[in-house]
Parts: sequence; C-alpha cells; structure tokens
Amino acid sequence: MITRGLENTVDEMLDAFRVVYLTGPRQAGKSTLAKRIADQREMDYLSLDDAAIRHAAETDPHGLVNSIDGPAVIDEFQYAPELVHAVKLVSDGLAPNTFGKFLLTGSSDIFKSARVSEALPGHMARLELWPLARAELTGNLELNWVDALVESDWPNTDEKTRDDIAQIIIDGGYPEPRAKSGRAQKAWFDSYVQGRILKDFEEYYTARGDYVGKLNALVPYLAGRTANLLKYASVSNDLDLNDHTVRQYIDVLEQMFILRRLSSWSKNPAKRATTRMSKAHMVDTGLACHLLGISSPSQLLRSQYYGSLFETFVFTELFKHSTWSQNVVRLYHYRDKRKNEVDLVMELSDGSIIGIECKASQSVGPDDFKGLHKLAEFAGDRFLRGVVLYTGTRVLPFNDKSHEMMAVPLT
Repeated sequence: MITRGLENTVDEMLDAFRVVYLTGPRQAGKSTLAKRIADQREMDYLSLDDAAIRHAAETDPHGLVNSIDGPAVIDEFQYAPELVHAVKLVSDGLAPNTFGKFLLTGSSDIFKSARVSEALPGHMARLELWPLARAELTGNLELNWVDALVESDWPNTDEKTRDDIAQIIIDGGYPEPRAKSGRAQKAWFDSYVQGRILKDFEEYYTARGDYVGKLNALVPYLAGRTANLLKYASVSNDLDLNDHTVRQYIDVLEQMFILRRLSSWSKNPAKRATTRMSKAHMVDTGLACHLLGISSPSQLLRSQYYGSLFETFVFTELFKHSTWSQNVVRLYHYRDKRKNEVDLVMELSDGSIIGIECKASQSVGPDDFKGLHKLAEFAGDRFLRGVVLYTGTRVLPFNDKSHEMMAVPLT
C-alpha cells in the first residue's frame, strides 16, 4: 500500500478536533486512507455506499449517529447531508478536550457552503486529499518541495529526459489507472468522465436542457486552457454558451475537484478573494491529457499544451506537498496591470512570499526572471526569493544586488 503524505496530518487533526472532514476528487484514495486510519485508531467504519446505511442516514440521521458508541469514520458523507445536524449535536455534547470523534470523507466540498460550515464552528478541520504526488509514488515523503523552497535546501536530482517528464504528466496521479495498460487507462478515464463527472454533476446542480452536451464541450475546453487566466466571456463566446451558465458550471466543477481556481496575489488580502484575475488549473494532468486526446510523450511534446500542462503539474505537486509540509503556505499567481506575470506565488504564514516560474526546458537564462524581478519590486521586503523550476540538472544562481534568484531542477 502506498503511504500517503497526508496521513500524519489527518492523525494530527483527529487529536485536535472533534470532527475531521477529508475531501477531494473521486478515486483519489480517500476511502483507502480512511479505512487504514480506522484500523490504526480502532474507529468504527460506516460507508454510505452501503444502501442500508445510506437509507438509515436519510430517514433517521439522529438515530444512526446516536447508535455509534465510539470514534467512527463515515465514508461518502456527501450522500447524506442530513447527517450534518446530527453530527453537530453529538459534537456539541462531547466532554471538553474530547477529540477525534468523527472522520468524515466525501467527494463533494459540501462544507464550503456557509449554511453547512456554520454547523460545526470551531469543531471541524477540513483536509483535501488529491491524486498521488510523485513523492508518494516513489516512497520519498521526506522530499517536500514546499519545505525545500522555503528553506532553500535543494535535494540532489536524477536527470530525466523530456520524454520522462512528458510521461509523468500523462500518467497523472490517480491510483487506479496507473497499473493499467494504455488501452485500459483510456477506458478508465472514459468511465471516470462519463460515470463520475457527468453523472455526479446532477447531484450538485439542477441542470436544464442538454447539460451533458454543454459539459462535454466545456470540460475538454478547460483542460486545454489549464494554467491560463479564466476569462468567462471568452469561454462563453468560444463555446456559444450563456455567461451565467459557464460561471455556474465552473463553480460546480471546482466543487467536484475537477479544476481549481487560483487567485492573483496582492498585498491586500481582501483583493485576493476576487475571481476577476483567477487562473484555472486542472486538478490532475492525467485527466487533462485524456480530455485533450494526448496519450504519448511525443504527442505531448509536439502539442501546444506542453508548457501549460507542465505548469499545472508543478502547481498540483506543490499543492499536494503543502498538505504535509512543515511550513504552512498558500498558493497564488501574480499578474499586474502591465501584464507582468509570475506563474506561482507561495505565501508563508508570516506574509513573506516566494515567486515561482515554471519552465519546461533544460536551459534557463536571465530573461526567465523578468516577472520575478517585477514581483520583487512590488512585494518589497516581503519577497523572500525567486525560483525558476526547470527540467535541467543543476542549481544555478541568478542573484542580483537585492534579491535571491535561483534556477532549480524539478525533481
């Protein structure tokens, strides 16, 4: 069994909160991790995939929750939001300093709604489990790229060819298709799109008319626009869809963990909440490649999508690593009014930032740091360092008189 980097974080949260909600994309490994933690902590395990348990949850949620004596995992919690109030009542009635009562898992981000999140104020920790990171696949969890970037501690790297990197992007991180042949992988992703994305969409959004046709156009389009600014008017015009419909559909797709919007970094935290300058990243590059019909390294390397998929790969890896890193960080991108851009901005808990550019090339030069210098000027003393992640093999200094700038191989 692959050890997940998030496992220790889940344990830590169970020791500090009464309720932990583990969410993330379908088939990312939430149930597997939840069962493992249930065994280790001797928690009861209930899955709402079981028709009888789901029926009890829907018809008598309080009775079901009250029948649980000790700590428990409730898997696929999104199927019965009726349980929220029952879980709240039990949580409210626990003795002080009683933690780890419930580990809830779900593929829908139901606790992001104001109505639901207020039901468990201060009692619940929310965690996201995404598809497998490279460090998890290689069993090298000590290598955390968030901590390496913060501490400027660059690990030794094995040389990888362009084909190697392209294949890693194509494979993505979903556990199940990785063990399958090329044709079987395609069948798995076809099933995921049809049976998960399109079918689950009905549960989150009351769609009218041909929503399947609209999604079949929108989702591959978004895959082709990964790592780009999300301009709703352009999407609407390109696909001949209503602007309001596009916004609603993208909201649901984000709730389903198909994509993630990334806000633009600003000195003023209040401005970051706006989606006006958001980028959109697919949550998994393997799914993105499938949607774009890309199945071989040579095909990806010849395509117009290689650079953007490389950037999305870096974003998703950094996000995954941030769930178990020692340093607590948030991820953004940067774009100013003069269209100076930086692919990723990593903000630490003390407000300092690290700018990160993603370059799908084995060479790097001073021009690759232009955006980072503009970010440094804007951020002032909050700017910690700038890094260009590239596909070469050497750590190279590009410092100027005022700022630390480095080119670092992507491990």
